[in-house]
Amino acid sequence: MATTATTKPKARPAAQPPATTQRNSIAEWAITILILLFGTSTIAQPFVIPTSSMHNTLLTGDHLIVDKLAYAPPGPLSKHLLPYEDVKRGDIIVFRHPTLINVDYVKRVIGLPGDHIKLVNKQVVVNGKPLIEPYAIHLDNFMNYRDNFPQDEPDYDPDPQMLQRAQAMLREDVVNGELVVPPGSYFAMGDNRDNSLDSRYWGLVPRDNIMGKPLIIFWSYDAPTDDLKDYNLHHMVDLGLHFFTKTRWDRTFKLIHGYPLG
Repeated sequence: MATTATTKPKARPAAQPPATTQRNSIAEWAITILILLFGTSTIAQPFVIPTSSMHNTLLTGDHLIVDKLAYAPPGPLSKHLLPYEDVKRGDIIVFRHPTLINVDYVKRVIGLPGDHIKLVNKQVVVNGKPLIEPYAIHLDNFMNYRDNFPQDEPDYDPDPQMLQRAQAMLREDVVNGELVVPPGSYFAMGDNRDNSLDSRYWGLVPRDNIMGKPLIIFWSYDAPTDDLKDYNLHHMVDLGLHFFTKTRWDRTFKLIHGYPLG
């Protein structure tokens, strides 16, 4: 009687459990998100203008992209590949406030280390020469400490630490009626000179506090300061109702430039 030989079929590779595939997918997404977040925080960062201190150069409600590599210290290789630069007079900078460490400020650099600075009847004088500042605005004719600097004591006391820093600056860095900017520090002011809490009131900006420079306005929305500081419920409702009418479309993708002050 003939016999038939049978062979056992080869086993198919076991299918990957769905749970494993799902975990791998989640891990890939997590890594991608981490890379994006890391890249955003180290190379560029969004920033919103919450007050009018930089009007009319930057308006309340302008949303910016900040270039965080512009002033980064160059390495032996990267200095040939990336356009690092020194902080210059007239640059607009974003920096950590010297006393409000968790608060970022944006101002214009007026004085570099070694510069002699004073204000006479609102006119800024640097190293004996009056500055030509087409970007600066003055909204009132009232004269006080801010307009004849550094002749008197600060007349605004928003915070004890700010006042102490301003007093230390006036005590240690004023020579013959002029502020002499010490090494590693910068004198910064807002373009809206009558409504700017700046170096006149809280002292100099340390170099290590400078994070970068604004590069472009990616969106501008006409909203009050309180809404822009914490994105409250009122702001969410306002956006839903007025996004198209209160967006300043003419400012979208507007490049931000400093102004050379020599």
